[in-house]
Amino acid sequence: MADLEKAGFRAGPSTVANGSVGSPDLQFDLAPAQDATPPIKGLSWYHKLEHYLIAHNFESRGIRRVEPDERHDLKSLGNVQAGLLWFSINLAANNITLGMLGPTVFYLGFTDACLLAVFGAIVGCLPVAYIATFGSRSGNRTLVVARYAMGWWPAKLIVLLNLIVSTGYSMIDAVVAGQMLSAVSPNDSMSVIVGIVIVAVITWAITCFGYQIVHYYERYAWIPQIIVVSILAGVAGKHFDLSSKTTGDTALTRLGDRLSFFSLNLSAAITYAGAGADYFVYYPESTPRWKIFSAVMIGLVTSFTYAFIIGIGLGSGVATFPAWTSAYSVSQGALIVEGFAPVGGFGKFCAVVIAIGLVANMIPPTYSSGVDFQILATWIARIPRVFLNTLIVVIYTVCAIAGRDHLAEIFTNFLALMGYFVAIWIAIQLEEHLIFRWWGGRGWNWAVWDDRSKLPIGIAALIAFLVGWAGAVSRLMIRSGQFSDKANIKSRSCPWRRCGILGLLHTIWVIMAAT
Repeated sequence: MADLEKAGFRAGPSTVANGSVGSPDLQFDLAPAQDATPPIKGLSWYHKLEHYLIAHNFESRGIRRVEPDERHDLKSLGNVQAGLLWFSINLAANNITLGMLGPTVFYLGFTDACLLAVFGAIVGCLPVAYIATFGSRSGNRTLVVARYAMGWWPAKLIVLLNLIVSTGYSMIDAVVAGQMLSAVSPNDSMSVIVGIVIVAVITWAITCFGYQIVHYYERYAWIPQIIVVSILAGVAGKHFDLSSKTTGDTALTRLGDRLSFFSLNLSAAITYAGAGADYFVYYPESTPRWKIFSAVMIGLVTSFTYAFIIGIGLGSGVATFPAWTSAYSVSQGALIVEGFAPVGGFGKFCAVVIAIGLVANMIPPTYSSGVDFQILATWIARIPRVFLNTLIVVIYTVCAIAGRDHLAEIFTNFLALMGYFVAIWIAIQLEEHLIFRWWGGRGWNWAVWDDRSKLPIGIAALIAFLVGWAGAVSRLMIRSGQFSDKANIKSRSCPWRRCGILGLLHTIWVIMAAT
């Protein structure tokens, strides 16, 4: 932007001097820049493109730190916005379908499943709220902050894993939305593929504009969602089997099912830690960290709880209500649509609202992935985030179309395993923060975020990460063999989902031994 300013460009009223657009202070000036000038001759293609994006209210900032004097004043709703953001994101159909897995895949009773889902979500939300506090204090994106604990090069491994998880969860959202839109179409005239493309295009359009529009959209997206989800609870609740009990061949099998479902819900929440700070980098440095932590926790836990319990209720009725059994055999999305059957055509409208509401859940991984890509290499950082967002949308749309008939398998296996790398990274981040930075008195120098000579090399962190992961996997392989011989545990109790818990413990042990 310095080149633009020298050439005579001045930031308009809806831009800031660093080239970013808008404000997170809830005033959201959406008017185009009034004094934007045409592209200036003599500038490089990159700066010409940056100038064009700014002039049309696209956010051009990528991973550059938001300096303290570039932050915005928070109004009375500033901290409330932090809670509304995450409430909107998670009050979505994908979490309803996740709740269904308790009764239908793990054969858990209604009460058991609800308790495990809620407490799993609470534990998983704690790291997200913790990481969110680094947004205002550092002005850096989440995985730029990871450089301070993991080191310059090992942090790129975290970025790659986070990109895989973000792509996977966006894919799940797209599939669920496609299933629902297909189910409500007359005689299934709309294919799942078309529904996937529709929500992907809407998500792409919103994330292209960046930070300001993301906050603005999420501030209101929860309103129609809570209305239609409450209607679903009201009209479908009579078929919830509230007295259902957990079943299993042995006590060990039932224990494995409970732990697996708890871990799956924990995984769904904790994966947001990879983007937790991204949405608060424009908040003032003086913002109390406890306020951000509390707002994020409240927004996450309340939305997860509501969606999970509705999903568990729907899943509990699959075994006792024939219409739901038939719908579930088609898809999880079709079961949500069938839940609205008592209100007829209006129910189909509500189902469409829930399906489109998945856009709110697809926005964070899409937006943050565009930023994460830029951490991988200096030359990638020169590519505007708009194009990187477009790339990630294309990738998960193609993957969603290819995997649209295997949603439950994707949920319970690959993503549950991948999501737990976050638990290991969080252990390293916590120990870096509490032992070396706070107790050791080193503090944080956020200004060196892009100076590899002043950031840790990360050898110890990388070893701890790899040993934590390898130790968890190897122990689970051994224990899985023992369980198979002794109790003939079924595949639904797959121990891979406990990988994060063991990985966390192994990582803490390795780092403590090193210190």
